[in-house]
Amino acid sequence: MKTFLGVLVPAVLLADQVTLENGDRVTGQIVKKDGANLVVKSKLMGEVTIPWAAVTNVASDQELTVVLPGDNAVKGKITTAGGNVSVAGQETPIANVATIRNSAEQAAYERLLHPGLRDLWAGFFDIGLSAARGNAKTNAFNTARLTRTDKMNLYFNQIYSTATINNVSANVAQAVRGGVGYNRNRSRRAFVNLFNDYEYDKFQNLDLRFVLGGGAGYMAIKNETTQLDLVGGLAYNREKFDDSRIVNGQRLENLLIRNSAEAYWGDEFTYQLSTVTALRQSFRMFNNLSNAGAYRINFDLGLVTALRKSLAWQVNVSDRFLSNPLPGRKKNDILYTTGLRFTFAK
Repeated sequence: MKTFLGVLVPAVLLADQVTLENGDRVTGQIVKKDGANLVVKSKLMGEVTIPWAAVTNVASDQELTVVLPGDNAVKGKITTAGGNVSVAGQETPIANVATIRNSAEQAAYERLLHPGLRDLWAGFFDIGLSAARGNAKTNAFNTARLTRTDKMNLYFNQIYSTATINNVSANVAQAVRGGVGYNRNRSRRAFVNLFNDYEYDKFQNLDLRFVLGGGAGYMAIKNETTQLDLVGGLAYNREKFDDSRIVNGQRLENLLIRNSAEAYWGDEFTYQLSTVTALRQSFRMFNNLSNAGAYRINFDLGLVTALRKSLAWQVNVSDRFLSNPLPGRKKNDILYTTGLRFTFAK
């Protein structure tokens, strides 16, 4: 019996304790305080999220990293008295505590501050079907590296579709899109934006569209469920259209190259509909500065539902509008796709 109590008492004493304004107490391990909430991991209840405004007293048996006013980070055990928090010999009103992290959260935070080039990559690979005519196959690859100071994104997607009529097969869709984007934070809300896009579309006779641009962005909304980024800037667009044809056994060259400056604006919007389903929308309007009145639009809308840890189901709508295509070609390309998504993280 003494041995049992000797094991039990230290286990109880090593727990952190949080007292709320209504007198309730939560016992467990403090995980973090980030924003307006405190997260405590309880053995019986799992992770409990508590409004920091409702906390009156904190006592920790583990050493925690505490960020005090002025971004002053100190490490030690926390005690409270008279509405003040005391840690490592420093004291401040409990309402002024900006952040609290346990050792695991602090390690994750420091990794975000100084990551290696191969660290923090996450992304997905899609295999799906499209609403294009015939037997359409689509695939997409996207990977992003997000730190506390910047974000890099690489993407690639393609559609390939064939149809067989009277035992004759022919392509009815063939397009490839890819690119890289980079955001660098300048403040808590503002960032600069650079990107380089490539596009090929056989049935628009688009041999290559090369776009290089940059500008600024602003995080208009950023919380646990919603993020809205507004972006705008300037871009250089080089388009090469190849409408060459074989006539009477001879190839007739018909190349059109267009170089233009563009002004772009748009948004990136994400919304967590539930714990397993997320909505993402992207919009870009490119106004041609070299050819007044010409413009193009990129619009994407997607819904992703997690099935397992690294497996999800995705539904996407992608629209590419060009106001001045080649004669005889449509201005609008709309693609609907759905299929499995395999996710990964490093």
